[in-house]
This record gives sequence, C-alpha cells and structure tokens, in this order.
Amino acid sequence: MRWLARSRCKCWSSLGLNFTSIRWSPRQSSAGFAPVTDVWRVRARALLAMRALALAAGLSAAPVLSLAVMIVTGWATALPALAAMAATLIVAAAIAAVWQRGFDLVTEALRSIAVDAPAAQQRLPRLRSMGRLGREVERLSRRVAARAALIEHMRRADAAIVERLPDPLIVLAEDGRFLRANPAAHAAFGGEMPALLRHPGLRSAIDRVFAHHTVQSAELVLPVPVLRDLHAAVVPLDPPLADGGQAVVVLSDRTRERAVERMRADFVANASHELRTPLASLIGFIETLRGPAADDPPAQHRFLSIMAEQAARMNRLIGDLLSLSRIELVEHQPPSERVDLATLLPPMTASFEPSLKERAMRLEMRIAENLPAVVGDGDQILQVVQNLLDNAVKYGREGSTVSLEVHSAPPGSRWRSRPGVVLIISDQGPGISREHLPRLTERFYRVDKGRSRAVGGTGLGLAIVKHIVNRHRGHLMIESEEGIGTTVTVWLPTAAARAEAIPTPSAQA
Repeated sequence: MRWLARSRCKCWSSLGLNFTSIRWSPRQSSAGFAPVTDVWRVRARALLAMRALALAAGLSAAPVLSLAVMIVTGWATALPALAAMAATLIVAAAIAAVWQRGFDLVTEALRSIAVDAPAAQQRLPRLRSMGRLGREVERLSRRVAARAALIEHMRRADAAIVERLPDPLIVLAEDGRFLRANPAAHAAFGGEMPALLRHPGLRSAIDRVFAHHTVQSAELVLPVPVLRDLHAAVVPLDPPLADGGQAVVVLSDRTRERAVERMRADFVANASHELRTPLASLIGFIETLRGPAADDPPAQHRFLSIMAEQAARMNRLIGDLLSLSRIELVEHQPPSERVDLATLLPPMTASFEPSLKERAMRLEMRIAENLPAVVGDGDQILQVVQNLLDNAVKYGREGSTVSLEVHSAPPGSRWRSRPGVVLIISDQGPGISREHLPRLTERFYRVDKGRSRAVGGTGLGLAIVKHIVNRHRGHLMIESEEGIGTTVTVWLPTAAARAEAIPTPSAQA
C-alpha cells in the first residue's frame, strides 16, 4: 500500500512540476488561443485521475486487510489466505503500473510543452479517465504549438518591417546598446555606426527615452566623411521586439533640405544687396540734383546718364530674377515642341552686332546641314544662346573672335548613348581658373565682381542657362583655360532621343 501511495505522490509531483513550468503572460494572449484555460482544464483532469487512483488503492487495500484479520482470528488457514493476499497485491500492482504508465505519458507531454517543443502526436493512455487527461494535454500541446507559430510569425514580421524601411533605422537593447540596424543604415553609415551612437546629442536623447519612456528627437551634424545634417527620432517600444529591441532610432537625412534653405537665404541676401546698390546710387544722385547740381547743366547731364545706367542695371536684374523664377516653376515639366535650330539661331545674331562692333570683335557661326530638330522651348533655347554669347562678347578680348558651332551628336558620342544636338560657344578671353568652374552656375556668383558689374552682369546668366538645360533634360559643360579662353557646350535631346527614356537632368561646370 505504501508503494501505491509513493507512486501516487511521484505522479502528482511530476505533473505539478510541469504545470508550474508553463507560464503565459497577459501580453501573450490572443483571440483564438487559450493556453491558460487549457492548463487549468488539464489540472482538473489530473485531480480527477489522482482521486480515482487513490480510490483504487483504497479498494485494493481492503481485501488484504480482511485476509490478515481472518488469519489472525483463525477464520482462514494461512496458506490460502496468503495466496489470496498475493493475488490481490499482484492485481493491484498491475493496475498501478497501468496508471503509472499513463501518468508517465502525460508527464512527458507536459515536459515537452514546458520546453517549448510540443510533440506533434502523443500516444494516449488506455484507461478512460487517463485518456481524457491525455486528450486535454494533446489539445494544450496543439494550442501551444499554434501560439508558438504565431509568435514566430510576428517575430519575422518585426524583422521584415525593420529590414525593408527605406530610412536608416537602428535597434537598441534595454541599456541603449547597439543591437542591429537595417540595410539602409548600413548603406548610409557603415562603419560609422558606433561613432554615430556616441554623438552627444543622440546619446542624450537615448538616455531620456529610457528614463521617461517618451519619444525624443535630436538634430545632428556629422562633419566626416562629408558634412551631413541629420534628424534623429528615438522611439521606445512597448512591447519590445522579439529579439529584445527596446527602442529604435529613426534617422532622416536633412542635408539637401538645409542646403536649399541656405541657398534660399543666400539668394534673398544677394538679391537684396544687388538691388540696394543701384537703388542707393539713384537716391544719392536725386538728392544731388535737387541740391548742389540744381543749377549745373553739365553735372545734371552726367548724373542723369549714371542714373539711367543704374536703372537699366536694376531692370536687367529684376528681369533675370523673374526669368529664373518662371523657369524654376516649370523645370519639372519638360517641353514638347520641335525646334529647328538652323532657322531659330541666325536672326538672333543681329542683336549682337553693335556690341561686337564696339569691341572690334567678330562672330563666327557654323551650323551643320541636315540638323535634326530638338525637343524644347524655342524661346528658352534662344535665351540660353543669348546669355552665353553675351558672356563671350563681354569677357572676350577686344579684337578677338567668338564662335558658335551647332552640330548633331550621334549615339555613342562623348555626350549620351542617345542622339542629340550640341551647341558650342567659345571665346578668346582671359579664361577662368579651375577652382571657380564648379560654382559658375550658382546665383550671383562672380569670378571678378568688379569687372562683372562694370560690364553690366547680374550674376544670374549662367544660373538661368543651367535651369533651362535641366528642364530640357540636357547637359551643360563649361571648360576654360587661363590665357586661352572659355568654351561652353550644351547638349539637347532630339525628337528621336525623347522617344526613349528621359535622362536625369544634369549640369556640370
């Protein structure tokens, strides 16, 4: 009887150990899955089985005790009584072995569930009451397996979201350590990741996130390898990611936006300065004409001539500003007209005859025969050529030659893999040093500010050319050699080229 009791206690402790090994937090519950309910159902079945086993042990003990009493009192002979007792014990041991086997099967199944490795199939105990317990365990095993599959699916979904985000994203562990980063972050920063996380501004934001569990942001400036302006948002995660990620750092590159803001501020400042200078000159001469020069006709004539020049300068500047604004407004919309350059360009050269004659210069124009039509805006192409010729005449040496050459550029040439037309404007001026070439198309940029103002330049001519070429999906290149001269080349696509994929606009100085 004590053996049966020990067996019962062993089975109960084994089952109890496995039950307590299974823990489900409220965060893990989900519609369609009720592992906690199943655990309590298995507990109830186990209690019923234990009670049945205790009852069986009690029933098997009663005949043995009765035979022992009969032997002592003389109601039964010793040998038959001992045989009956042995038979009773053998039957009880066999029944206990069957129950023990059932409990072993249930215990093994619960142990598998406890270590997150639920068995696909479990062999059920044969006894009816134990069979019910086994079926409850099997149901629990299936639900735990389904729950584990759901958690694995969610983990993979978390990883996929992090990996596929286009913005750089860094996952942090509980103590703010680097855990992992998505491909966008590796592509943007690579080996700079540790240095980035040590940035004082970002480190402070990370510390505040783990202290207050609120979203924090920081503005970062990375000077190397190239200057970059970054906005960092540090977001706490509750619940955390499956791999233990407690927070994420989302980085967005604001370098281009800040550059545009600086360019806009510089543009306003430069435009204000360019307008203020002639305006101040006009105001000064007006006051002079009202005062000391009121009765001096020669001085009045001289001052009025200067005022006319300053007014013309302001008019040119305002005209260029308006032109640039109009071009930028439609720069994203490529033109669709067909333009015949052989017909468009020759009449335009007549407007340069007075300035050419004044400086004893000569214009040579060579337009190839059978020139294909380009796709563009005729007025804007004319403005490009006028601005470039105007610069060549203004900055070329007196008595030199300015040339305008137009010819087709077949596919595979130095320009593009598609057909186009090339316009080349060359002068024989002093040339431009190499360090100035990349900035020539910036607004209000001048190599020699004094000379540029003296010849009437606004500092916007090449900026207008660049934006027009960009709108036409063309290509601009400026080459210069000091003491020899400057050559500006413009490539424009033809109608055949436009039928193919439109290239990204570019301007190179």
